Amino acid sequence: MDDRIRQILTQITKLEDELHDAMKEREQQVFFELKGRRIEFESAVKARHRQLRMGLLRWLAGSRPQNWVSAPFIYGVFPAFVILDVLVSVYHAVCFPLYGIPKVRRADYIRFDRHKLAYLNSLEKLNCEYCAYANGLLAWVTEVTARTEQYWCPIKHARRIVGAHGRYHRFKEYGDAEGYQAHLRKMRLEFRREARAQPAPVSSDPPR
Repeated sequence: MDDRIRQILTQITKLEDELHDAMKEREQQVFFELKGRRIEFESAVKARHRQLRMGLLRWLAGSRPQNWVSAPFIYGVFPAFVILDVLVSVYHAVCFPLYGIPKVRRADYIRFDRHKLAYLNSLEKLNCEYCAYANGLLAWVTEVTARTEQYWCPIKHARRIVGAHGRYHRFKEYGDAEGYQAHLRKMRLEFRREARAQPAPVSSDPPR
């Protein structure tokens, strides 16, 4: 990796940190606080949330026809998510220790906390938690497969790809055969450093 790329990646990391800080400030503006595994709102905010909640019958009556038509297709994907979840979980549990790859902490990707919002009715909460599960699961699976790719085939594609995972920039350039085997060993050794640097799980996560 040349110095220019390294500088850009450093800038990206710095901007991500600044974005995280800005989002924390935004959290304070909407009056909620994380206390251990609990999410707490000010009492006045909670009361206002309840006032703003749309009743279930009114919400159903106001739903557009296309929402009713699409609902079976949306929730019809749920079994596929569960099957994917089970299969990847088994692979992750069995193969990562064999490869010496640090495990991907599932709780960092799948969060169930939107049901705590008093301004959502029961169906809105269900929809939100379904989205949280689906997107969180796919993000977790992406990191599992990214680490697998780093172990087995850390080579970039010939053409630019959209949505490349966070490890992709470390991979060897397409067609660059010189030193590939040494690079492959280096990629695998990086997992050992990651395992040593990986923080222990903490109990201060928000509810899942």
